[in-house]
Amino acid sequence: MAGDPADIRNWQRRPDGITTSGKLEAGDPARLAAIGVRHVVNLALDSHPEALAGEGALLAAHGIAYTHIPVPFDAPTPDHVAALAEALATHPGAVHVHCIMNFRVTAFFYLLDVAAGVPEAKARARMAMVWNPLEDERAPEAWRALLRGD
Repeated sequence: MAGDPADIRNWQRRPDGITTSGKLEAGDPARLAAIGVRHVVNLALDSHPEALAGEGALLAAHGIAYTHIPVPFDAPTPDHVAALAEALATHPGAVHVHCIMNFRVTAFFYLLDVAAGVPEAKARARMAMVWNPLEDERAPEAWRALLRGD
């Protein structure tokens, strides 16, 4: 979409209008506000070396609500996915969801898409635009297990 800050790591705009990406930089809250984002959900850990320090305050300064759902990369759970679904339902409107690489985000949206009735192949293709832990041998087994429903 015109105006999307596509230079943000692994930027994506989903068919439902939700935007996703990897890590945010200090200037990105203003850019997100400029395209109408009103809520950001962060799935990364604050302790990650690439995490944006003070992200919640930076977003608030631009009128953007913030939800942090810290998901350890080696230990994602169905509860994390449910927390994302709840955050999306609680804050309707323009939403941006990110982590560090957009891996957690795309995998979680795969599960949410399938649960919403998107055909599995289509949901998998959306996820694979960024990362496919079902086929990436380097992905922690915890991701394959989560996506398979083990």
